[in-house]
Amino acid sequence: MGAVCLLLVAGCTARQHQQAADREVYGIVQRVEGNLFGRTNQFSINTPYSFRKPEAILPEELIEDRLQTNQRVLSVEGALQLAVSQSRRYQAEKERLYLTSLTLAGAKLEFGPQFFAKSSGGLDRLGNGEKTGGVNSQVGVDQVLKSGGRLGVTVVNDLFRYYTGDPRRSAVSTLSVNLAQPLLRGFGKNNAAVESLTQAERNTVYAVRNFSYFQDQFAMEIVNDYFALLAQKDVIRNRYTNFLSRVQSTKRLEGRARDRERLQDVDQAMQAELTAKNNYVNALASFRNGLDTFKIKLGLPQGERVRLADLALREVERVGLVPVALDPEQAFRVAVRRQLQILNAIDKFEDSKRKVRVAKNRLKVDLNLVADASLDSDGATDYTKFDPNQVRAGVGLQLDLPIDRRTERNNYRATQVTFESDLRAFTLVLDNLKDSIERGMRALEQRRQNFYIQRNALTIANRRVDSTTLLQQAGRAEVRDVVEAQDAQIAAQNAVTAALVDYQVARLQLMLDIGALESERPQFWLQDHLAQYLPGEGAAAGVAGPDDKVLVTPEDFFNR
Repeated sequence: MGAVCLLLVAGCTARQHQQAADREVYGIVQRVEGNLFGRTNQFSINTPYSFRKPEAILPEELIEDRLQTNQRVLSVEGALQLAVSQSRRYQAEKERLYLTSLTLAGAKLEFGPQFFAKSSGGLDRLGNGEKTGGVNSQVGVDQVLKSGGRLGVTVVNDLFRYYTGDPRRSAVSTLSVNLAQPLLRGFGKNNAAVESLTQAERNTVYAVRNFSYFQDQFAMEIVNDYFALLAQKDVIRNRYTNFLSRVQSTKRLEGRARDRERLQDVDQAMQAELTAKNNYVNALASFRNGLDTFKIKLGLPQGERVRLADLALREVERVGLVPVALDPEQAFRVAVRRQLQILNAIDKFEDSKRKVRVAKNRLKVDLNLVADASLDSDGATDYTKFDPNQVRAGVGLQLDLPIDRRTERNNYRATQVTFESDLRAFTLVLDNLKDSIERGMRALEQRRQNFYIQRNALTIANRRVDSTTLLQQAGRAEVRDVVEAQDAQIAAQNAVTAALVDYQVARLQLMLDIGALESERPQFWLQDHLAQYLPGEGAAAGVAGPDDKVLVTPEDFFNR
């Protein structure tokens, strides 16, 4: 019997064990996702290295891999797909979810049938010269019940052989059933093992929610980083255009220089040209650094050459500022229904209540129901047949009075104190959420106004450059007037793009904070995510349009 079990275990390879664990964990994740979101996604933590032997993965291979020099044109959608497949951070979050689910799989094992089989054998020599041999084999199943009890069934086979000249044989097999069931302390959901399973199940729910929240947050970060780089590309183009303009201005002045005063204008123009060149060089370096950081976030080798598609920024400019028709109270109410981390905080508060109940139960009397039954089979040749009339059975109660419950008392009191602490922590989470939402809405309104202010400033700056250039050519304006106008123009050009991107960043962050961001939607950065959460509700404090030019006075602001 033992040899058979050994062969069965040996027949399972490490790869098969790995695949079995994956199937169970992936099944758990999919069931939890289905219960929480009504849908499931393909979830796997496998990488190109997952099914290779660790000793076969050499440092030289990894070094060569990071020296790749591919070239690619990367869209926003392409960046998101690449981040999901190659980002180290994304992979680490998937593995975090996997390990939490693996813990639940382990906790569930105890509540399923636990089969076991073992065998031992030996030889002994007695003082009278007799030699004995024996083999002991056990096969059985053990299971913890959701009621807090434990049920076990075991078959034991003992075979002894005496070597004294004429062989004699003695054999016995025993079938036994045992049950232990708490009736007061540790009964049902208050049992320590049941509570561990409950907490493992809830931890998996939290992990699935956290991973889903991370997916939205990470997608938002990738999009924000991408558009920040596109904004830097606009800065580079503006800096270069400004530099060329300064070069042309210097050449015109050099051609007209006849006296000392004109030479002073040339020097001033050359100084402005050098400043523009320096700003352009610095903008290039800043963009390269930002792009390298972005490649690291995506998981790309630094040797890869990446080009970003400008069409995404043009599309954002075409769509403009997506309004947010929401007031702070509406936003808070949406968040406590939808925001995944807040839902976790609510459920963890319920966990804290449950811990108090379980600790309180530990103060009760230990009263256990115990029952057992066994049946033996004896025989020199046939020891596998059992006679039901020979069953031995027993049932009884075990009572342990709570004479000393100081340890349990201290634990109960500690859970009460912890509950009070958790209650305060939960209210802090809610206050921080409300504060974050209100800050986000203020930032959104601020950046909306910044955008329209900068857009108007750019219109004025363009007009100012045209007029001062004409005046300077007519000898009615100084070179420094042109330089100042051009500086204002380049600053306004950069500020318009930055304000547009900043508004998008603030809006996406607000959508994430209230749980409305759905990063799986196509071009989610352009979408209005609120319509489905506020059916029929008015825009009580919606973002005003560009025609809103009324500024609140300081006194009105302070006296609100």
